Amino acid sequence: MNNTEYTPILATLLIRTLLRRILVIITHHTRKRKPDPEKISTYECGFDPFESARLPFSIKFFLIGILFMLFDIEISFIFPWCLSIKNNNINRIINMLLFLTILTWGFIYEWISGGLNWE
Repeated sequence: MNNTEYTPILATLLIRTLLRRILVIITHHTRKRKPDPEKISTYECGFDPFESARLPFSIKFFLIGILFMLFDIEISFIFPWCLSIKNNNINRIINMLLFLTILTWGFIYEWISGGLNWE
């Protein structure tokens, strides 16, 4: 394996990092220092808000969001694995079954502990 195969990848990563840092520096130096009080207030369809917009919300929203992300990431792992099923050997199949088993255990634990009950 030759190291010149990775040169375009390294160059791309360096350029991306450099551009990202330049944009962060430009944004930091060109932003408004003192925001207008009208712009930082809450907006409710042109009306004055009746109460604070910073209301606490249930932790259930957070738990459901975490579960959604977990299973979304699971699908992003399973889909390419299924597309390359012809190339999978027994080791890859066992690893995927272990991965699915751990996710299933976590889901069952969440279900038993009441994380899916909305009360």
